[in-house]
Amino acid sequence: QSRLVESGGGLVQPGGSLRLSCAASGFTLGYYAIGWFRQAPGKEREGISCISRRGGDTYYADSVKGRFTISRDNAKNTFYLQMNSLKPEDTGVYYCAADFFATLQNMCNTGPHNYWGQGTQVTVSS
Repeated sequence: QSRLVESGGGLVQPGGSLRLSCAASGFTLGYYAIGWFRQAPGKEREGISCISRRGGDTYYADSVKGRFTISRDNAKNTFYLQMNSLKPEDTGVYYCAADFFATLQNMCNTGPHNYWGQGTQVTVSS
């Protein structure tokens, strides 16, 4: 059945790096806009980075701009979030999502996207 499976979360010290992966099964990722969302403790879920179907256009929330990089490999049916210079406020549960109908701009708005990952915990602490 169709699904997204996330990996790569964990515990890291401030200033460190992590790379999250999201692998699609049961559907062709190249037909979907994709993105990463974060649920921080006590806060609403936020779209932090999204990318267009062919990878030509990207969006980053101000809170992660310059530190995070989103990429996709449609041949592998997988996409990634490289997170550098991590801060304690980056702590939260990270979810990947894919949407057949969304544009790049509305992909990073929380909504009824077609597929969601199970979430992976990222904790930034010394």
